[in-house]
Amino acid sequence: MEIFSSVIADVIKQLFQIDVVAEISRPEAKFGDLATNVAMKLAGQLGKNPREIAEQIAGELRNNPDFAGVSIAGPGFINLKVSEKFLAREFDKMLKNPAEYGASQMYAGKTVVTEFSDPNPFKELHVGHLYTTIIGESISRLIEAAGGAAHRVNFGGDVGLHVGKAMWGIVRTLDGENPEKLNEISESDRPSFLSKCYVMGAGAYENDESAKTEIIEYNKAVYDITATNNHESPLAQIYWTGRGWSYDYFKNFYREIGVEFEKFYPESETAKIGMATVREQQKHGVYEESAGAIVFNGEKYGLHTRVFINGQGLPTYETKDLGVAMSKWRDYHPDQSIIITGNDIVEYMKVLMKSIEQFAPEISSTTLHITHNNVKLAGSGKMSSRLGKVLRAVDVIDMVKSTYQETQGSIDMIQVFGAIKYTFLKNRIGGGDIIFDMQESVSTTGNSGPYLQYAATRANSILRNLGANFADEFTAVDFDEFERALLVKIMEFSDIVAVATKDLAPHVICTYLYELAQTFNRFYENSRVAGDPRENLRARLVKIYAEILRRGLDILSMQVPEKM
Repeated sequence: MEIFSSVIADVIKQLFQIDVVAEISRPEAKFGDLATNVAMKLAGQLGKNPREIAEQIAGELRNNPDFAGVSIAGPGFINLKVSEKFLAREFDKMLKNPAEYGASQMYAGKTVVTEFSDPNPFKELHVGHLYTTIIGESISRLIEAAGGAAHRVNFGGDVGLHVGKAMWGIVRTLDGENPEKLNEISESDRPSFLSKCYVMGAGAYENDESAKTEIIEYNKAVYDITATNNHESPLAQIYWTGRGWSYDYFKNFYREIGVEFEKFYPESETAKIGMATVREQQKHGVYEESAGAIVFNGEKYGLHTRVFINGQGLPTYETKDLGVAMSKWRDYHPDQSIIITGNDIVEYMKVLMKSIEQFAPEISSTTLHITHNNVKLAGSGKMSSRLGKVLRAVDVIDMVKSTYQETQGSIDMIQVFGAIKYTFLKNRIGGGDIIFDMQESVSTTGNSGPYLQYAATRANSILRNLGANFADEFTAVDFDEFERALLVKIMEFSDIVAVATKDLAPHVICTYLYELAQTFNRFYENSRVAGDPRENLRARLVKIYAEILRRGLDILSMQVPEKM
């Protein structure tokens, strides 16, 4: 599209001495390969009928050998059909370097930090963590596919009131500060044990004043344990053991879904940096005292005021998030820092970034906050880890495994994770709640991960059966209807990758791959490959198609099974 947009812009410059960006779209196949409404946009500026302008532009474009057909539709749409010569040239490029065809360089030389998942120790991972992890990994891969260096980092609350609640519950469950009793809990039961203790503490905090007072003291004690690196006291042993269990659990989960983080920033460390920064910037008037606490007065900037250090002298979430922002800048000096979270902290992040802007504008100006909606099963309500009403990440994986086994008669974890990842990724980020349909997710016939994995496996099988080693060269021929349709669809890949990368929108890749697979199916149903006089040409088309599909699935962090 960029090539043809430039061609049309040059024609307009030649005809009307006007610089313009000619937007290109893709019409229905019966109208052509490309279309533009630039004539209608020029009508007011030129004071002419748009169809008359379109005719002038079309007249010049018909002289271009890259177009086989130029027509006018409606009030002034210009429809274009690319020539066989142009198709052959693109086909030759694909054959010579299929692994690089259509690659974007939008992030070439750029350093990007992607922060996502962000689970809290002493809690189980829920479906929101699963979703955010899958989204974050795909966005990281988009950046890497566009030439950038993506540094995946994670951030979580190993200190804070939720830990105080969990510690209260653990001590009650162990009948006191008895760390040796933790040895009785099996490795598989550890995540649920910690989560149940947290839920117990959260309920007590809300309903029992004496328990609330004790939990506040546990909270202070945990801060002291991390600040002094105390590993000796019974309470400290309980804390460090539970924290270690959580981190082991996280690592195993990420390994299972194919994600590897470069750094994990615990709040116990970022809180120190955040506290020092708030205290220093308080001297310069960025933060101010209010009722015994230290706050940022967001009202000055049309936002709201938030507490950064509470009346007990402890850091709030704001200060810990400030600390991780400072840490990421210190460690990477990124050209862009991306944070992916639920959409419930949009206003919170605005206040945080506005406060940082006052003393470190280089951090706030390079930070992009991407938010998403909730993930639900049909009929489920909003989750609450505080109440124990959580759709856990493992629950989703187990339910998809079970549904897959019921429909396919066996379990293939490559396809199970393909089903989960694609179901999440095909929805536009922030475009509304994601309703997870189990049956649809594992289907091999609809718009699903297993369908695309099957499409890729099928193409690889066709190539294996042909048993040919195709040369990276091509002698121009005329393409038939179905060959042409597949080649034109493959050519869209570069535009699709550019749009997906610009908008950091994996769903754009999903939509394209589904359409590409459908186009291939029509090609294969109507175009015999093996033993046909056009076998060499068609086999090469299959080879390119398989590579483009593989690259697209790789951006989605989806593997191609050996067989299905």
